[in-house]
Amino acid sequence: MFILLSFLLFLSPTSLHTESTSLPSLPLSTSSRWVVDAAGRRVKLACGNWVAHMEAVVAEGLDKQPIKTISERIASMGFNCVRLTWPTDLLSDPSLASLTVRASLLRLGLMEAAAGVQANNPEIMDLTLFQAFQAVVSNLADSNIMVILDNQITKPGWCCSNLDDNGFFGDKFFDPEEWLEALTKMATLFRGSTNVVGMSLRNELRGPNQTLEGWYKYMQRGAEAVHSANPEMLAILSGLDYDKDLSFLSMKQVELAFTDKLVFELHWYGFSDGQDWQNGNSNEACGNATSNFIRKGGFLLKDGWPLFLSEFGVDVMGNSLADNRFLSCFLSVAAELDLDWAIWALQGSYYHREGQLDFDETYGVLSRDWSKARNERFVYRLAGVQKPFQGPGLSNIPQYNIIFHPLTGLCIQKKSLFKLELGPCAQSDAWNYTLEDDIMEKSSGFCLQVEDIGKPAKLGTQCGESSSKWKLISDSKMHIASEMVFNGSAVCLDVSPEGLIVTNFCKCLRHETCSPESQWFKIISSTRYETGQKALMDLLPTGALDVYTPIVGRRRLL
Repeated sequence: MFILLSFLLFLSPTSLHTESTSLPSLPLSTSSRWVVDAAGRRVKLACGNWVAHMEAVVAEGLDKQPIKTISERIASMGFNCVRLTWPTDLLSDPSLASLTVRASLLRLGLMEAAAGVQANNPEIMDLTLFQAFQAVVSNLADSNIMVILDNQITKPGWCCSNLDDNGFFGDKFFDPEEWLEALTKMATLFRGSTNVVGMSLRNELRGPNQTLEGWYKYMQRGAEAVHSANPEMLAILSGLDYDKDLSFLSMKQVELAFTDKLVFELHWYGFSDGQDWQNGNSNEACGNATSNFIRKGGFLLKDGWPLFLSEFGVDVMGNSLADNRFLSCFLSVAAELDLDWAIWALQGSYYHREGQLDFDETYGVLSRDWSKARNERFVYRLAGVQKPFQGPGLSNIPQYNIIFHPLTGLCIQKKSLFKLELGPCAQSDAWNYTLEDDIMEKSSGFCLQVEDIGKPAKLGTQCGESSSKWKLISDSKMHIASEMVFNGSAVCLDVSPEGLIVTNFCKCLRHETCSPESQWFKIISSTRYETGQKALMDLLPTGALDVYTPIVGRRRLL
């Protein structure tokens, strides 16, 4: 697996992020399940969380690099937005709000961090905490990055626990009226900041006092408060149980004076699924976790409501087996549902976290010194789901399929009839998974075929025969298995260490504790222009007209 992932290093980063980023036509709104720009075109939120709610109430990392450098690095990694966290006390506690950055760091004894901020961002040292927060937002705007303001917690500090008295309306440190006032102030203060596109009303509601009655009462009031103060903002509503549960909306939807600015959010981490990823069968774990995600909130997309997966995260260096398996499953769901998302987290370190100075964030996309990506291969994998596959205004091209490989974040490309390989999804070939179970490459009309164990898959003309018939098997529905069997065993698409598409015996189908991710593929629907244009305009290979098979149907997989 390491060799397979390592071949990604031979891909230039510019091959994945070639376009200069620009802000969409703002403000954003919603159309059915989609977030759209002012012209009604799909805008996919591909975000990173950047923490500014800890005890210092200063955006993390300003002791390591200039704000401008951080913002530019975020953009260079393909992110188009930041979910920037803040504590309620930033606006409701005058003694805190009046502190300068210098005074806030020094009162906590963070001498080294203060020296680092002085060296890298001297212009903010004597700004108030809120002015420094505004400076971060402004720098992100300069890099054409949208911002979602996330009310993470009331009292500054690490979030979260059931017993921190910050969890639900009416808790010791969660006065609903104070919270509503702070939301109103924050929304008002950023009315003139065009790159501030939304407000996450409250992060991870939780604890023994949470109730449905309280959720509907206060989340609806919070949404109305934000919309009244700043009607151009998206109002983003989180769920219960650490934002893992919006299932109650299947029975009763919110009632607001507006709907075209309403978005819901969920969180999904591998550790939320217990020990399944570590000790269970990965296909079963992925199937169960995906079903649970749909039940807890994914159903909203089908019902025509936007859903923002505002937190997911893993050990970025790949040191956690459970996280590695979860990530491949997550990316398959993110691609299939074409989710808007925000990874936890951007920050490579914290000034101070839970008693430790200069705390290293192993979930951080940036390195500990914020100078580079912590793991370039990981950034390449995310690139596969940063661009939209579907949505209004994306193109006028008819829907087609692409074949996504979540372990690498790449898609299947045709180099020749006898050579298929992985490459960036924006350069993927367009496929058609037909009603007859053929997988047809659209520009040629040739079908994907199995030749032998360990041999490259190829394109051929024998559409409709067992060698070209494929079905999705296993609980994950990501093993693409041929109807041909060898020695009584099923044969699946696989990826060689060099990134070639081959066929091998299917592995880890059930019960075993092993890693099947090299054989995980997701057939997803797309109308993306780059790939669709190639499908429609490529000339057929020599002689292909003699054997061309018309496209007779398309199986709906989403």
